[in-house]
Amino acid sequence: MNLEVKIGDLKLKNPVMTASGTFGYGPEFEPFIDINRLGGIVVKGTTLHHREGNDYPRMAETPSGMLNAVGLQNKGVDVFCKEIYPRIKDYDTAIAVNVSGSTVEEYVETAARINELEKIPAIELNISCPNVKEGGMAFGTSCPSAVAVTHAVREVYKKTLIVKLSPNVTNIAEIAKAVEGVGADAVSLINTLLAIAIDPETRRSKLSTITGGLSGPAVKPIALRMVWQVAQAVKIPVIGMGGIMNAGDAVEFMLAGATAVQVGTANFIDPTVTMKIIDGLEAYMLRHNIKDINDLVGGMIV
Repeated sequence: MNLEVKIGDLKLKNPVMTASGTFGYGPEFEPFIDINRLGGIVVKGTTLHHREGNDYPRMAETPSGMLNAVGLQNKGVDVFCKEIYPRIKDYDTAIAVNVSGSTVEEYVETAARINELEKIPAIELNISCPNVKEGGMAFGTSCPSAVAVTHAVREVYKKTLIVKLSPNVTNIAEIAKAVEGVGADAVSLINTLLAIAIDPETRRSKLSTITGGLSGPAVKPIALRMVWQVAQAVKIPVIGMGGIMNAGDAVEFMLAGATAVQVGTANFIDPTVTMKIIDGLEAYMLRHNIKDINDLVGGMIV
């Protein structure tokens, strides 16, 4: 059986990746799984400068999901390049760095520095970040700002460019087409859905920031719908995520049009879940006599 898939020039030994912010940088999961079995890792959000993140509390459990408002806590791209990259560069799996910023210039500078790292073959551009020059509106919520940041990064970043799309929009397919038009090699979706949880006893939000990002099984039907819509609209590969807990969920995303999938919230519940999903995909292929996993992509019967 062939489990290998391609995302632009990026070859994955199987379609199972980890989602940014749920897997650290990789070493955190070494006690639990064989990281080299993964198709790919997307390391946590990396910004130009050190960020402390938001005040606590910044995570809250919700029915069939969780809210987070971590706020891209990280030590900045220079610390990543000097201290973290040497620890992960020899993994036998595709590594992508999730790149975030508050201005186009910050995105460009961060991407340019990561471009110099020989064994990082891809970045995932997180355009759900607030654009401080436009009053805090996320880059990914309008076509002009999504195009501006993607085009600017494409000018300096020469490897596989994945753009992570925000679901907090009216027409996600329109934005996917827009970033495809300025050089995105793939799109990944969905990022978290904007949501609130309130403690009825204190009458306060369960998060310091009031709103946060909803992830987990609760968002899966929405994520599947958006992946299906985007896959109909673009010619570049789609990476699907949103509530994937098992191999059956991963198959659903591939049938909807995803070439690969990212596992996020499930890593918090079961740190071995990615291995179970890979095994489950192999079992599914055997059960259905599928020789090439790419035959599943877009295979939903309508």
